[in-house]
Amino acid sequence: MAKGYWVSAYRKIFKPEQVAEYSKLATVAIREGGGRVLVRGIATTTHGGGVAERTVLVEFDSLAQAVAAFDSAAYKAALDVLGDAVERDFRIVEGVE
Repeated sequence: MAKGYWVSAYRKIFKPEQVAEYSKLATVAIREGGGRVLVRGIATTTHGGGVAERTVLVEFDSLAQAVAAFDSAAYKAALDVLGDAVERDFRIVEGVE
C-alpha cells in the first residue's frame, strides 16, 4: 500500500504568531492521525519560481490515513486558528509503491 503525504508550501506569512499557534495544534492533530513530520523549515534552495519560505512534508502510512487526518476535528480546529494568517499551497498526494 502506498503512503500518503501532506505537502505545504507557505508562499506568504502575514501573521507569524497565528501560524505558531496553528503549528502547535496541527502537530498534535498530525500525531493523533498517525502522521510523521519529515520536513519543516525554510527552503535552502529554490528553482523555477520557487519561494524560499516555510515548507512542510508529513508522511502517513496510507492515502486514506492522510485524508482522514485532514478531515479530523483536531485538524479542523487548527485550520480555524490558521485562518487568513498565510497564503499557502497545501496538497495531499499518494506516494509511489
